[in-house]
Amino acid sequence: MHKDHVSEKRFWVQRLSKTSLRALHILGVVGAGGGILLGVEKSLWLNYWYIAMSTGSILMCWEIVRDWRWLIQLKGALTVVKIGLLCLFVPLASYKPELLILVLFLSVIVSHGPAGLRHYSIVHRRQIETKKEIKG
Repeated sequence: MHKDHVSEKRFWVQRLSKTSLRALHILGVVGAGGGILLGVEKSLWLNYWYIAMSTGSILMCWEIVRDWRWLIQLKGALTVVKIGLLCLFVPLASYKPELLILVLFLSVIVSHGPAGLRHYSIVHRRQIETKKEIKG
């Protein structure tokens, strides 16, 4: 059996798991983002923030465990940049809406950009392929 081959059952479990995590992540981002952008009281959107951060962390770990080279591809490197921008929420609290908008723009570039952009290695200065991923 080929090393990268995944049984059909395992494929569906992984695919549905990743899709569910992404759906929860989007729910968290929308809930927290709406609260931040509209200046809603923090207690009303904080649980969404927790959902977004926990599911985002799980999805990031999933990618790193699948193939560490994800970190040197633009999609991984920009995810690390997004985390850095989110960390600026504390010292630059008055700029939360602007920081959030920047994080959202980076997210769209990473998730909807062409494969040549997402798979571009900042180390190799060219597109690199990694292990086959389970879409979700």
